[in-house]
Order: sequence, then C-alpha cells, then structure tokens
Amino acid sequence: MRLRVPGLDPFLLLLIGTVAVASILPCRGQGAVAFGWITNAAIALLFFLHGAKLSREAMLTGIGHWRLHLLVAASTFVLFPVLGLAFRSVGGGLMNPGMVAGVLFLCLLPSTVQSSIAFTSIAKGNVPAAVCSATLSNVAGIFITPVLVGLFMGARVKGGGISLHSIESIALQLLLPFLAGHLSRPLTATFLARHKTLMGRVDRSSILLVVYTAFSAAVVQGIWRKVSAADLAMVLAVDAVLLAAVLCATTWAARAFGFSREDEIAIVFCGSKKSLASGVPMAGVLFPAAAVGAMIVPLMLFHQMQLMVCAVLAARYAAETETPAAESGPA
Repeated sequence: MRLRVPGLDPFLLLLIGTVAVASILPCRGQGAVAFGWITNAAIALLFFLHGAKLSREAMLTGIGHWRLHLLVAASTFVLFPVLGLAFRSVGGGLMNPGMVAGVLFLCLLPSTVQSSIAFTSIAKGNVPAAVCSATLSNVAGIFITPVLVGLFMGARVKGGGISLHSIESIALQLLLPFLAGHLSRPLTATFLARHKTLMGRVDRSSILLVVYTAFSAAVVQGIWRKVSAADLAMVLAVDAVLLAAVLCATTWAARAFGFSREDEIAIVFCGSKKSLASGVPMAGVLFPAAAVGAMIVPLMLFHQMQLMVCAVLAARYAAETETPAAESGPA
C-alpha cells in the first residue's frame, strides 16, 4: 500500500490568513472591546455545542477499559507537562519568552476528540475506547488544565494566579455553557444530528475570532518586534521533538503493559494529541489579551504537525493490519 503524506490543512491556511489580517488591520479601542464580547459569545456557543454533542452512551461504551484511560490520561496530563517543564528549564532561554510559555501551555492542554477518534478508526483500532478516552480527557481538561496552569504558570495568569476570579471566569465562559449544552440534549440532539456541519463551522469560527482578537492585541503591543524567524523555527523543532517523544512513549507503554494492538492504536492517537479547539479559548480566558498571541503559536503549529504525522501513522497501522505478516507498530 502506497502512503501519501497529507498536505496542509485548509484550516491552517485560514489561521495564517487571520494572523496576517490582524497584523495589518488589528482591532483597537472600542473595536477591540466589541470583538472581545463577540469572541466570548462565540466561545460560549462553542462549548454549549460541545456539551450538546456529548452522548452519555458514547461515554459509557468502553468506560470499563480503565487501564487504557489511565494510560492516556497519564500521557496527556503527566508526561506532556513533565516534558514542557523540562524544556522551560533547559531550553527556555533559546527563544521568545511568550513562546516558551506557549510550549508549556500546549503541554497542559487536554487531548482532541474528533481527530483522535478519526485516526483510531482509520488505523482499525479500538474506536469505543478512543471515543470514551478522548471525551473524558476533553471534559476533564476544563478542570485540570486551569489547575496545572495555576501551578506552573501562575505568574502569567490574569491576576497572577488561579484566583477565585479566574475560576469564576472559567466556570461562566466554559463549564456553564458546556453543562447547559449537555442538559439540552433532549431538545438539541436531533437538530445537531441533522446539521452535523454546524459544529465544525462554529469550532473554526470561534477559533479564528480568538486568534484575530489575540493577535490584534499582540500586534498593538509589538509582537513582531519581539518574535523572530529563528523563534518560529525553534518552535517547530520543539513541537516535533515533543510529538516524537510522546508517540514513542505511548507506543512503548502500550506494549510494555500488554495491551492488544487495537488498544495500542487508541492509546497512541488519544495520548499524543493536544486540542486546538479547547486550547485557544482557554488561553483567551486564562491569560492577558496581549500575551495570548505569542502563546498560541506553538499550539497552532503542533495542531498541523500532529494531523500530518498521525495521518501517516494511521495509514501504516491500517496497512499492517491488512498484512498480518508485516512487522507490527510504527517506527
């Protein structure tokens, strides 16, 4: 089977275009205030739809596979943060401080849902377990990520740490809409099933709004005088090392603990992802507007990198499943 390396995600091109527009025409003054309110409303709608989309049946299917879920959670909320802290200690002086903080913030985020499940399915892995594990990670991240950010990045958080005000902001902007959406399922589930593209459009629109607002504030503060091409190249290299390290670690751990091949696939794809859809709104809630622009650059680049690399790995897993005599697992 001949494998093709996927091209650029069209959404990445939209992100780059949004950054370019914000760099040339940043919103200022009352315009920035208006965009802030619109962005907050879009984020609330996004998390409402995430809650409405979450099926209890999907969570219950495979929830008994607790060893798999623990390993994925350990990769997402233990291994990644340890790697991020190690980079900050050893290589923190190699690039712009805002991007150093962005690499650490990337490491504290939950896993994705859609792409984790999609790649597990393509690779012929344990899809029910992937659905449950990715969903649990994403929901738990609403609580765990702000706590980790407060512990390891407290000086950069609005107000200097995870204060009562920070918790209230997270609850009002993220958790409350999410719970309201989930409770609305008897009324909204049928509508969302008929309009499956709505979720993707709201997802992308919300992220683009946050990116435009964040980069506008960063441009006003002079981000492009502080961030160099060398910084961007270093971020790409660090993202690549992070992704490679976690892919190798999750593959090794799945085999060391005796998981089946199908379970290994779910562990590798759920445990190596970081969520752009959750990360960008969380950054907008947790950090000052002027700091968000530089901080989300590592996440934007990691998002594209994980899609490209995992697409190749998924195709390889699938090819090896179809040819049992082939040597198992990704190189």
